[in-house]
Amino acid sequence: MASYTQLNPARLRSYVLRLPLATRLLLLAIVGLWIATIPLPWLREFARLEPAKMDLTQMHRLNLFPLMHLNFFHMVFNLFAIAPLLERFESEFGTLVTLALFTGPFGTLPGGIYTLLEKFVFRANTIVMGASVWVFLLLSAEVMKQHKTTPSIALGPYKIPTWTTPLILVLVTSILVPNVSFIGHLCGAGIGYLWASGYIKFLVPHEKILRWVETKANLLGRLPHYVSVDQKTYGRYGVLPTTSVPMGGIPRSPEPGARLGP
Repeated sequence: MASYTQLNPARLRSYVLRLPLATRLLLLAIVGLWIATIPLPWLREFARLEPAKMDLTQMHRLNLFPLMHLNFFHMVFNLFAIAPLLERFESEFGTLVTLALFTGPFGTLPGGIYTLLEKFVFRANTIVMGASVWVFLLLSAEVMKQHKTTPSIALGPYKIPTWTTPLILVLVTSILVPNVSFIGHLCGAGIGYLWASGYIKFLVPHEKILRWVETKANLLGRLPHYVSVDQKTYGRYGVLPTTSVPMGGIPRSPEPGARLGP
């Protein structure tokens, strides 16, 4: 019975109220777009990623297709899958970084690669939409961190490399769930691997610029549930309380500026 009590509405409401700002905005955008398609069904065609239609006048599709969903159940399933992953990402990298990446490169890169593969390699026009591309992107980034401490997972007599688990999930999902894009999910997972490996970290503005924006706009003071880019100084939701305890006896990080925790 304990497992059922964990899913009660009060706990769900409490969880939603604790979500950080960028996660809330992205989830609201997903729900808002689905609601908008009820009176305006043409929005779905406007936002979906359709490789055959892609040209310089259709670039908006690369940003919108992760937010658009085929139907209510498609949307709800992806909301439950993406919410904890987005929350964890924002808690680690901050609200500004999360908004910059998920309204930009984390849509355009997997979407652009998918479009090129469909048009010039597979000669197909499979239409895709939905936040599952972000789900596999974030899963891949997470398992790359876990791989450093747990290189493999035991499955009976076999040892499976930890970093391969999102790829296995992509394959299983493509077999069991109808009308999903194997190639689209692989593109999302690939960008997640690149991000976790540090190859595309240059896409994020420098921390000094982000701190300057936070300070000038007083984002920590004005925006509830805002996550600072520099949590080493400010903590998750702003400046932490100070104490009169001397700092001399407190152990320091072995590496200056190293981030502690996830």
